[in-house]
Amino acid sequence: MQDDLLFPMLTVEETLMFSAEFRLPRSLSKSKKKARVQALIDQLGLRNAAKTVIGDEGHRGVSGGERRRVSIGIDIIHDPIILFLDEPTSGLDSTSAYMVVKVLQRIAQSGSIVVMSIHQPSSRILGLLDRLIFLSRGQTVYSGSPSNIPRYFSEFGNPIPENENRIEFALDFIRELEQSMPNGGGTKTLVEFNRSWQNKHYPRNLESDRLGLSLKDAISASISRGKLVSGATNDASSTASTVTTFANPFWNEVLVLSDRSMKNSRRMPELFGMRLGAVLVTGFILATMFWQLDNSPRGIKERLGFFAFAMSTTFYTCADALPVFLQERYIFMRETAYNAYRRSSYVLSHSLVVIPSLVFLSFAFAATTFWAVGLAGGSSGFFFYFGIILAAFWAGSSFVTFLSGILSHVMVGYTVVVAVLAYFLLFSGFFINRDRIPPYWIWFHYMSLVKYPFEGVLLNEFSDPATCFTRGIQMFDNTALSKVASDEMKVNLLKTLSQSLGVLITPNTCVTTGTDILRDQGVTDLSKWGCLWITIAWGFFFRILFYLCLLWGSKNKRS
Repeated sequence: MQDDLLFPMLTVEETLMFSAEFRLPRSLSKSKKKARVQALIDQLGLRNAAKTVIGDEGHRGVSGGERRRVSIGIDIIHDPIILFLDEPTSGLDSTSAYMVVKVLQRIAQSGSIVVMSIHQPSSRILGLLDRLIFLSRGQTVYSGSPSNIPRYFSEFGNPIPENENRIEFALDFIRELEQSMPNGGGTKTLVEFNRSWQNKHYPRNLESDRLGLSLKDAISASISRGKLVSGATNDASSTASTVTTFANPFWNEVLVLSDRSMKNSRRMPELFGMRLGAVLVTGFILATMFWQLDNSPRGIKERLGFFAFAMSTTFYTCADALPVFLQERYIFMRETAYNAYRRSSYVLSHSLVVIPSLVFLSFAFAATTFWAVGLAGGSSGFFFYFGIILAAFWAGSSFVTFLSGILSHVMVGYTVVVAVLAYFLLFSGFFINRDRIPPYWIWFHYMSLVKYPFEGVLLNEFSDPATCFTRGIQMFDNTALSKVASDEMKVNLLKTLSQSLGVLITPNTCVTTGTDILRDQGVTDLSKWGCLWITIAWGFFFRILFYLCLLWGSKNKRS
């Protein structure tokens, strides 16, 4: 409760409505859920801010006190019997803090039991509390009404001076006792005095302890004296009834999560705009630098460079979404802490929501570069090129999503993403062929996410056996003879070479085909469709790892 983790671009009403969709059972009609949300908005005093977005550093929204009340509303949307809050006034000004506690008082008066921790409450807040407990090293040094504090310390022998804040006096006095003796010995006398005080003024409490009244029985007794807002009955059978782990079925959770995520994303178009801009700028630069490559030996080299850079760019572009993933992960941990939805529902929803944007980015990049660079294959080649780019975006997005499940800081995440993607490019087979990679590093070659889309586009480009990339006279283009020898001298050299090899090599004889290029690059193990499916499979693999991280690693623990 010390941090308000909310989607910034959802309104107050939408935030509470989505919470109702998660935590109220599916059997409850939509109209009843809306009625519950409207009643809660009035109860929280948020009517004037109901249509206002939550906001963040870059978007103006509700105030800090209103954000805190929205967070409280999320926790009480299902009318809980008991509500625990950790420092609900932390970080708020005095007026906002008072308004928050005032709301909590109304919640308590409606029938819920509200238990909260609070530091340095003001005198106005103190007047709203029904019962106050002071703890020192786990021991109770006072428990009772706030109005009895002066009497309590007076009987202990340390009366509170007039015109002094009783809470500040009590806290300072307890702190002095703690510092007077180590290991809690200083407050031992106050702890023992509290027991005798309770025995003297509240004998019924001790009698309940003696009889061993369980927490369950105490809650039932409290409910029977007030209004049961959770909707259960007061009969004995209700206390023994089991509570459903999740309020809604799996597919309903997926739909609600997807709707919420898409609505929040649509209201922040600048995030997608930045990614699209990066893709278009990169595509434009590549298109103009590698404009209409020919089939010469130099064109082959330039094609290889283009493919390596283009495929690695798709992965680096996905790193821009890391901050958004981390923000959602914190919200996820809070919501799954009280079983609002299944972890599997979140992973599936998260995967489905990103697909439309990945399709758009992939098509934009493919359309910008394919015809401008002069790649082969026609329309079928373009669609495979588009498909392998989409698969690369999918794998990259899944990889970044997986990292957001194990890393908690944006800068650490960026560092890891950039480093690992650089290693993927290094071991992709572009800089060094597979047969030249040391045996102790060959495993990284097969784990490289860049390897499979890179080999896929090479197979798509050089798989046509009818296309010739080097003819006889072009054999000398990458040698020292290319600048000093005339065409006539090159023809004579070809005749001499033909006589030596016993094979006729004319200036127009094809000496290098696409198959030769693929063999030189070590691309011989897989078909282009195999590369496509393996790239897609990598995406699913990292999504599964992301799910396992959420299942086992992302616990809402307080360090």
